[in-house]
Amino acid sequence: MRLVLAVDVGGTKLAAAVVDSELRIRGRSRVPTPDTSDAEELFETLVACVAAALRGADTLPGDIDGIGCGCGGPIRWPAGKVSPVNIPAWRDFPLRDRLTEEFEQPTVRVHNDAVALAAGEHWQGAGRGARNLLAVTVSTGVGGGLVLGGRLHHGTSGNAGHVGHVVIDPAGPGCACGGRGCLEAVSSGPNTVRRALAGGWRPPAGGEADGRTLAAAAAAGDQTAAASLARAGSGVGTALASSAHLLDLEVAVVAGGLSRSGRTFWEPLRAAFDAHARMPFAAAMRITPSRIPAEAGLLGAAAFVLRPDRYGWDEPD
Repeated sequence: MRLVLAVDVGGTKLAAAVVDSELRIRGRSRVPTPDTSDAEELFETLVACVAAALRGADTLPGDIDGIGCGCGGPIRWPAGKVSPVNIPAWRDFPLRDRLTEEFEQPTVRVHNDAVALAAGEHWQGAGRGARNLLAVTVSTGVGGGLVLGGRLHHGTSGNAGHVGHVVIDPAGPGCACGGRGCLEAVSSGPNTVRRALAGGWRPPAGGEADGRTLAAAAAAGDQTAAASLARAGSGVGTALASSAHLLDLEVAVVAGGLSRSGRTFWEPLRAAFDAHARMPFAAAMRITPSRIPAEAGLLGAAAFVLRPDRYGWDEPD
């Protein structure tokens, strides 16, 4: 029985799990991503999260056959140096090398967290059986990963599928990447909440101004909340139409916190896709929510090690 440590580093949360070769999660841990500018403090929090997952699985680091890690991008691949747009504490941070050193594990594979999502959804989720898939996560940021011809498609630098920085509105808001009108600038959770706040929406007394509260307000009939979520969904649908035309895909899987906002998000998404996907081959692309939202990223990270034939890559020199 092989055991793999799977790690997921995002702008909202850090997660880790011990996954065996029969796809059972033996132990897992999850903590909020600390709001810090200290790179070492962030890494120490991640190490503590991993240690908790190992304890939950009653497993020692020496029992692990490899580490797969998905981290917010962009990244330098396959070297595993990361500069997540939504985690400013890490700029060109040598995550792969640090995990290798910390856990004395020579097999460590670090990729974009949305690429891990794509691997997990293709391996065991809503994209199982498809040969050409785009996975999109709509959360603190907006990211994507590609499976083409039944295998992960990495691109030149490992950043293929970065749909969050497809421009959907050249006159739109500025983006953290330095561009303007990117999908992430329009449809990420924080930007969707920010737009609603600017329009006059306020969370209930004692409530958090976050995507979950915004979705609840929209479901209860708040028009400002609903309009901001609709704008986010429409942006995702527009980007998916462009992706379908470019890549001739079978399926797009949409995951992440904002994707769980219900019809206020999904109906505008599908309407925008239908309006822009006019070529029959593009219109045929199936769009679906994740079937395994809590596990896809971790299973995908594990797949980097457990299924290198489909989801692996050559190690750096």
